[in-house]
Amino acid sequence: MPDPTSAAGTETNGAALIDPLVFNPYDYDFHEDPYPTYRRLREEAPLYHNPDIGFWALSRHSDVQEAFKDNTRLSSANGVSLDPAAYGPHAHLVMSFLAMDDPRHMRLRQLVSRGFTPRRVTALGGRIHELSVQYLEPALASGEFDWISEVAGKLPMDVISELMGVPQPDRAELRRLADLVVHREDGVLDVPQASVESSITLMTYYKEMIEQRRKSRTDDLTSALLDAEIDGDKLSDQEILGFMFLMVVAGNETTTKLLGNALYWGGHNPGQVAQVLDDPERVSEWVEETLRYDTSSQIVARTTAVDIEYHGVTVPAGEKMLLLIGSANRDDDMFEDADEYRIGRDSTNKLASFGGGVHFCLGAHLARLEANIALKEFASRVREYEVDETGFERVHSTNVRGFAALPVKVQVR
Repeated sequence: MPDPTSAAGTETNGAALIDPLVFNPYDYDFHEDPYPTYRRLREEAPLYHNPDIGFWALSRHSDVQEAFKDNTRLSSANGVSLDPAAYGPHAHLVMSFLAMDDPRHMRLRQLVSRGFTPRRVTALGGRIHELSVQYLEPALASGEFDWISEVAGKLPMDVISELMGVPQPDRAELRRLADLVVHREDGVLDVPQASVESSITLMTYYKEMIEQRRKSRTDDLTSALLDAEIDGDKLSDQEILGFMFLMVVAGNETTTKLLGNALYWGGHNPGQVAQVLDDPERVSEWVEETLRYDTSSQIVARTTAVDIEYHGVTVPAGEKMLLLIGSANRDDDMFEDADEYRIGRDSTNKLASFGGGVHFCLGAHLARLEANIALKEFASRVREYEVDETGFERVHSTNVRGFAALPVKVQVR
């Protein structure tokens, strides 16, 4: 009898023989539209097993949210990526406290929070506004432009660079390296060489920056992290470096993708986005529905610390478990007409987009702040817009969903 959780035997009727349910997070066709696969997973294999790549997956909203809270049986110590090169006991070097369990995780998160405070983030609002206007105005004046290269790809990395204290002339190169870090080659089931080399270059840059701040403090997050202290306990240079790299990968890329996804789905649902273009004060509703409908962070990994039973099947200890955030946000059991893009629905408290439990995203406030400011500036200047369907280009990643290019045509007010 076939394994009811595996790639080959997911249905008991004849459909399985014709169209077996196969979920491969590396597949470029899956990246184009993962949501039909997610629906089948929720319906046919809520606990899915892919023995070839070596993972299990949970796809229903209730299972994903419970898994986020189950931080004892589902460990983060091997990191949150499916990629073999980014998975294992060394993962914390590039993923900071995301790749740790308590008490180690809590210690580092509390220390980082001494520097990365809500006040410091909120104080960036004025600068985010300035940068948004700086990039938007020349782009909008042209009437046709690539939203990613001209606005969405610049803003988040520049905000993080501003936060950390990266000099202006270095920021474009750091953006380029950050893009290479998350890109995945078609058919390559691991981190490509270009990503590895870009990661090393970024790490070296930030390492030198930390050394400079040790000699001479400035008014930035890097200096604040060096001074962060709880009862005499301080962050090491390695811990600061890991957090800075996490900010680049998790903070920069996901916000760029959020801004791209918002414009793409607004363009595909002109009747919905018209509500925001008519009343830019409603921009947060646009952001929240994009976070639900097509979130940047689609998949995170955990490791089973003990044998755990899901849906009548025992997953052994030491297995890779994927939590399908993108699927959870499209679960009809939680969201009415989940496959409809509906600006104004009240779903914020149900979103899986920023995780949950002890690992709830520390940068959620910053991501929302950037998206709300940038999109409000866009909405207040644009009467209507459309996406060039022939020119957009997707990013190919096992965990981040969004665009590398998104040409748009705008009619300004």
